Amino acid sequence: MKVLLIAINAKYIHSNLAVYDLKAYCQRYGEQIQLAEYTINQHSDDILMDIYRKSPQILAFSCYIWNIGMVKELGHDLKKILPDVPIWLGGPEVSYESEAFLQEQPWADGIMAGEGEKTFLELMEYYQEKKGRLSAIRGLIYRQNGQVCANPPRSVMNLDEVPFVYDRPERFEHKIMYYESSRGCPFSCSYCLSSIDKKVRFRKLELVKKELQCFLDAKVPQVKFVDRTFNCSRDHALGIWNYIREHDNGITNFHFEIGADLLDEEELQVLEQMRPGLVQLEIGVQTANPDTIHAIFRKMDLKRIEQAVARIHKNGNIHQHLDLIAGLPFEDIESFQVSFNRVYAMKPHQLQLGFLKVLKGSYMYEHAGEYGLVYKEIEPYEVLCTRWMSYEDVVRLKAVEKMVELYYNSMQFRYTLSWFVPKWESAFSFFSALAVWYEKKTPSMQSHSRLAAYQMLLQFLEERHPQEQKRARELLTMDLYAREKVKSRPQWAAAQDDYKEQFRSFYKKEEQNRRFLAHYEGILAKQLANMTHIEVFTQISEEKKVLLYDYRRRNPVTKEAAMTEIVLERV
Repeated sequence: MKVLLIAINAKYIHSNLAVYDLKAYCQRYGEQIQLAEYTINQHSDDILMDIYRKSPQILAFSCYIWNIGMVKELGHDLKKILPDVPIWLGGPEVSYESEAFLQEQPWADGIMAGEGEKTFLELMEYYQEKKGRLSAIRGLIYRQNGQVCANPPRSVMNLDEVPFVYDRPERFEHKIMYYESSRGCPFSCSYCLSSIDKKVRFRKLELVKKELQCFLDAKVPQVKFVDRTFNCSRDHALGIWNYIREHDNGITNFHFEIGADLLDEEELQVLEQMRPGLVQLEIGVQTANPDTIHAIFRKMDLKRIEQAVARIHKNGNIHQHLDLIAGLPFEDIESFQVSFNRVYAMKPHQLQLGFLKVLKGSYMYEHAGEYGLVYKEIEPYEVLCTRWMSYEDVVRLKAVEKMVELYYNSMQFRYTLSWFVPKWESAFSFFSALAVWYEKKTPSMQSHSRLAAYQMLLQFLEERHPQEQKRARELLTMDLYAREKVKSRPQWAAAQDDYKEQFRSFYKKEEQNRRFLAHYEGILAKQLANMTHIEVFTQISEEKKVLLYDYRRRNPVTKEAAMTEIVLERV
């Protein structure tokens, strides 16, 4: 029987590790099992037609918070046009309250709850070989004779038994590759489904190293570890970090979600030795409120996080992404401002201001009434208000989030923000004021082109800091050219006409004697001027500063062009 495993990803560059795991684990049925990956950005009609054309005899969807709406829509229509095709579901979005889901969604024939590899294999044996009974397959919730039946849950498996799915990495060209070296989480954060599975299992280190070498040999751009707290086992983390450091190919980047307060001296020293861009870290801080930390069952030493983040930041070789969650118990708007300012002060490369999602199966879901959590009825079940935070507060934070995304997380305004934000009472007050100003100027908060975003920030700064208008213009110019050599010079940038002859002289000398641009070998002066940029600044320091922007040499962490201070000779 032809089985179609379906993944609907959030973006094209994503891949779905789960469906590849299921197919690989059922290797003996490989010819009967096909994979189909789509994205939530595609039209559901196009996906529906494509599934129909594949003529499946069994359908299985991988379900997550971002795609369950589309899965439901497709499921209803697929059952109408393929009434005799069983439709099975799996994944975190259907593994909790599974019986209720089947009652509400009559098109779904069954759910594989929890870990799916062994359950799916036994389901394939049932369909492909008419072997066994559905009632004997652990982990299934299914319909039978008009009734919803729930089998006993399946015990966790040995992670070494899961096959490696990237034996042909060329199939994942232009995609992020996801890798799993552990399952489960030792912590009990009340908002997270990973806290339910406390049986942490690790893939054998020698097996992990062998598989990592496949990525390194193929020179894939990025590998994201899906381990919930990668460094919960010190020896496991050190073994992997040492391996990728010693076998670095100069290209592949590895992403890890870690507990920064768990890092010890040896781990920090290994991280300091990494090639810039080899590793990036995602660190969930979530809150700085001690009462909130206690209420959500976090085990976190915020001071140690600050120390670890500061040390990694000082070395400048690792991209750090720090998370905050708004809408947690005991966190009001004033408390959240403190959390925001404390995380901002850590100078992460990205600060994600997220909002609590009340996930089915989580402790927060079970105690929503106690905390006064009001949240959206459909995915992503995001909080609307709590006992401590009104919807008006949430709306305010949503506006701040947009400003943080546009101006901080884009990393396109680093020099401008580093000068002006400290002039405000706090980082939060700056972004909050910017958000209010933005709303007045553009009520719909519509997206802007990159140059328009620069212009908007300049207008805000000129209004709020009129005495530093020239400095604001130069800092924005510095930021702009740090990212790219724009074709049209922005209207706010100071004219450089007085220096044109000095620029020509500089490039002519570089053509004859490579002092700064040796890696542009064979390129003539005029071409050098087109491929690099020189900017003269008179307002950002006491003395005139001249910067040469080199776009062939970029910081692997910030992606900025290399900037070298030069001296222009009189002509």
